[in-house]
Amino acid sequence: MNTNECNKDIGSHPIGPYTTAIQVENLIFISGQISSSIDKNNENNSIILQTKNILKNIKCILKRYNAKVENVIKTTLFITDLEKLNIVNDTYKKFFSKYSNRFPTRSCVEVSKLPQNSLIEIEAIAYKSLT
Repeated sequence: MNTNECNKDIGSHPIGPYTTAIQVENLIFISGQISSSIDKNNENNSIILQTKNILKNIKCILKRYNAKVENVIKTTLFITDLEKLNIVNDTYKKFFSKYSNRFPTRSCVEVSKLPQNSLIEIEAIAYKSLT
């Protein structure tokens, strides 16, 4: 089994005992990302800002694995307020539309709370050609 682990110097650093991303054969599994670029204690942090930062983290992680945003085949969103899903969808659509004319498959779940008072967390799976 071909594996390639990634924990340092890209995206957000794990806040628990897990790997940020791991490649197994031609799939890259990216652990749930929360925004690492903003002050989680500031109530003015918007879900838009957090979503943008998370998607940038995912792009950075993919780059480390020589993969691209258009290689993302599945995402899972965890949000603390489904009422804000339309706002998230706008940001998500703008991001992925820059790289491809198709969107990854996706699940979205409302949760009661996320680490560090985040409003959203996103995990992803990407495909990478082995050639």
